[in-house]
Amino acid sequence: MAPDDAAAPDHYFTERPRSPSSRRQLRFLFRGTVLVFEVDRGVFGSSGLDPGTALLIECLGVRPSDRVLDLGCGWGPVGVAAAKAAPEGRTVLTDVNRRAIALARRNVRRNGVENAEVRPGSLFAPVGEERFDLIASNPPFHAGRELVLRLLTEAPEHLTDDGRLLIVGKGSQGIRFYQEWLAEHWAKSVEVLARGGGYRVVEARRRPPSVQA
Repeated sequence: MAPDDAAAPDHYFTERPRSPSSRRQLRFLFRGTVLVFEVDRGVFGSSGLDPGTALLIECLGVRPSDRVLDLGCGWGPVGVAAAKAAPEGRTVLTDVNRRAIALARRNVRRNGVENAEVRPGSLFAPVGEERFDLIASNPPFHAGRELVLRLLTEAPEHLTDDGRLLIVGKGSQGIRFYQEWLAEHWAKSVEVLARGGGYRVVEARRRPPSVQA
């Protein structure tokens, strides 16, 4: 991810943004339904749905009863879409940014989502030992490689046996490096699900799809 306002005095991964609030509304179409969101400065994607996040949403592949974690949810587009696609499951949205948390909670309610909850905190701290069928993230690349690698390292502890991790990023953000890192360190299956606009969506699994139950 990249900050969408270079003049802002903080970043989207700041816990308590100091940027002056300037809320506005945006919409996008998901599976034939128009979803409506409130966005604000000091949160990633305040100028609109960025191409990487849009590509990630297209690749979610959520099953109706999946448990989904939207890690670093921002104002909530991925989590709301996942919850809509998994009406019999449960979606958890997390972010360290308190302004993002407030926005995501409003946007969950605004879109009539009842099978999702929003929790504040860094990386996996808000979910304890919970496990998910899908973890989806547009990682905070600008927060540094150490933080991103911590996310990738801890992810398998929060996946079910046949769970999937989806991340999206650009070549300039090191997405190829992280793709190779996943294959080397824990993922038994790593695949590029989509490319577009300089982004790629990478899927990592704890075990190959052919041996899933």
